[in-house]
Amino acid sequence: MRQLFLWHRWLGIGLCLFMSLWFISGMVMLFVGYPKLTHAEHLQSLPVLAVEADYIDVNQAIITSGQAKPPTEVKLSSIAGKPHYLLRFPEQAVIAIDAITGQKIDTTNQDQALASAQAFYPAAKPEYIGRIEHDSWTLSRDLDPERPLHKIRLSDDAGRILYISSHSGRVIRDATFQERSWGWLGAWLHWLYPFRNLSWWSKLIIYLSLGATAMAVLGQFIGIKRWRFNRTYRSGSHSPYSHGNMRWHHLGGMLFGFLLIAWIFSGLMSMNPWNLLANKSEIDIQSFKGEALNNFNTNTTTAELIQNFQQAGIQPRELVWNKVAGKDWVTAYDEHGQSRVQALSSTALVLQIVPFMALKHAVQSMSDTQKFQLEWVKDYDFYYFAREQQSMYGARERPLPILRAKFDDHAKTWIHIDPNNGVVIESIDQNRRIARWLFNLLHSWDWQPLLDRPLLRESLIILFSIGGLIICISGTILGWRRIRRKVNSSVKLQKFINNNQVNDI
Repeated sequence: MRQLFLWHRWLGIGLCLFMSLWFISGMVMLFVGYPKLTHAEHLQSLPVLAVEADYIDVNQAIITSGQAKPPTEVKLSSIAGKPHYLLRFPEQAVIAIDAITGQKIDTTNQDQALASAQAFYPAAKPEYIGRIEHDSWTLSRDLDPERPLHKIRLSDDAGRILYISSHSGRVIRDATFQERSWGWLGAWLHWLYPFRNLSWWSKLIIYLSLGATAMAVLGQFIGIKRWRFNRTYRSGSHSPYSHGNMRWHHLGGMLFGFLLIAWIFSGLMSMNPWNLLANKSEIDIQSFKGEALNNFNTNTTTAELIQNFQQAGIQPRELVWNKVAGKDWVTAYDEHGQSRVQALSSTALVLQIVPFMALKHAVQSMSDTQKFQLEWVKDYDFYYFAREQQSMYGARERPLPILRAKFDDHAKTWIHIDPNNGVVIESIDQNRRIARWLFNLLHSWDWQPLLDRPLLRESLIILFSIGGLIICISGTILGWRRIRRKVNSSVKLQKFINNNQVNDI
């Protein structure tokens, strides 16, 4: 027990302050997240695609990109109010091709960035700040191919700053004044972003979380051992500590200790330490398309596609080309994110979703040997759920209904498919479903009955976070006092030794 006390004490002296910051920043992140540009914000900033424009062929745009490999995403969108084909390739910046002139955009200057920002928020005056590699709000690895970035401040009510790719001129992130202000106390602290660019950043979080978990488990064990359930101490309390921070620390641990352990441990699991919960599925997701994203059927021109969608009751702001089991499809999105799909075939029908048989055939092409089951998911459940915009998953699109394919492979893979555009949303094997329990449930309380009642969920998280904060702050105070006593004792001992030496002389 003596050794357990010492381990708990000295781990606490080193880690309680970190844990206090994690609880404070976690409560902030309930309401204000790290800046991101959502699909909805992106669509609302785009103009309606003009039906009368003389668009170049989508296949010509792919050829103009000059890439040997086919793109992984093909879309028609707008940059600075003008239509551009946007082609995404692995590990490089999105390539923009002017949809009218066919010119490839290699780089953008200050004036082009300002024009892009003005088109994105026409009511606000843009002010150019500079060209940066990164700052506090653009540390995401996903932005690396687009660097350097143009940074522009808007004069809107939200105090936005826009970040624009120097390669294509696309707006790729916006950060409001509220997100930037609260972000220092929220995501910046929670994810230890001062160390984000260091190679050992992830290891720092893993080992801090591991040490904090060990400390919390030891504290819980000691706390229970010291608690007298059937009788009291002389003070009349079941705790041996009758007053002060030790009493707060002990009582807080008894009330909230197990939740503290769950939160710290689940934070550790969020980093997927040593790839313990890595996705081990061998199902070939790329086979769902059947063919590479090129050589599309262009018997129907881009202008005719837009006209067809308009006649079907949707005003396209973005078109996305895709393949499902080798067949060509185009999806149109309006400003509200509503979509329609059209097969690039002689029938040229505009549909609500890609037909079930086409999706089933595409699933069959993903594995020649594994059996699978298909089911429609019409409501969010434990393994498929949506989060509010400010959360770390706020930028993920989670449409309903979706098609779930359950494979009988060794990893027990589930594939989630969006029938609105025929795209694989995600692949989650048994490991990732375990991670769902160990991280999302324990850390963020992403349980559908609570997600459906956000006020209750937020109130409970704040209540128990305050409980965890009581444990950590009282532990921090105790640790500081312990260190101060040690220092004072050392100083007094040194003075005593020095005085004796003088007397001996």
